[in-house]
Amino acid sequence: MIQIGQFNTLEILRDTEPGLFLGDADNNEVLLPNRYVPEHFEIGDKIEVFVYLDNEERIIATTTEPYILDGEFAMLRCNEVTKFGAFLDFGLVKELFCPFKEQAFPMKKGGWYLVRCYLDEVTERLVASSKTNRFLDNKELTVSQFDQVDIIVSHPSDLGMNVIVNNKHTGLIYKDNIFQDISVGDKLKGIVKKIRPGNKLDISLGEIGYRNIEPNAEKIMQELTDNNGFLALTDKSSPEKIKDILQMSKKTFKKALGTLYKQKLVDLKDDGIYLKKQD
Repeated sequence: MIQIGQFNTLEILRDTEPGLFLGDADNNEVLLPNRYVPEHFEIGDKIEVFVYLDNEERIIATTTEPYILDGEFAMLRCNEVTKFGAFLDFGLVKELFCPFKEQAFPMKKGGWYLVRCYLDEVTERLVASSKTNRFLDNKELTVSQFDQVDIIVSHPSDLGMNVIVNNKHTGLIYKDNIFQDISVGDKLKGIVKKIRPGNKLDISLGEIGYRNIEPNAEKIMQELTDNNGFLALTDKSSPEKIKDILQMSKKTFKKALGTLYKQKLVDLKDDGIYLKKQD
């Protein structure tokens, strides 16, 4: 079955004047227009293409990679707003339509919006929605505490930053766990720090406990190397200074520094950290 809104690996069936006709194992066909036909090909070759409906509502294939697939979230730019709704740039000749009813706030030309792409079951057109929360559900979690997850920053709140977890759930990164600049639409790796009553997910941008020591120890080593073997930081440095230089909390910094000291990789002096010369 050829899936609209997804990449499909299809067989080249025949070469025609408008382009190549491609097919799947169920005898479904789709046209790959000449502008996307590769320079070298043979009938029977397999080719990966993205399939969607063009401006005339015909099913069409392209080798161009869109910015978003069916079921995904992404930040897209609004190219135009008409009486029908907004049209977003998603990397193809055709724009992605976002109806007014699917806009969390009225979209404006030139603005950037976090949206989810979905397939309209009636028209089989790809449509965007900035009402992202309606596609997320925490009733039945597919993650556990300490799992590494993919997150997308969705919107700020008084407590911190709300995030989309694995394209399925909502989560929150508390302000005191944010040690780097993050913006809406950023795609990052995170850790499920805690699961609160009601399946509320607390997310951390850094790994937890002992798992956090090693990568942050490496980060300190890299900073030392980049700064001629010295960092003007000690265990008495302010949390703000540590965050500014290393983008980590003071607690994480002290754990990582302890690891380096035990491994005899650094010297700790009153004025800072010195990289030890290795024999």
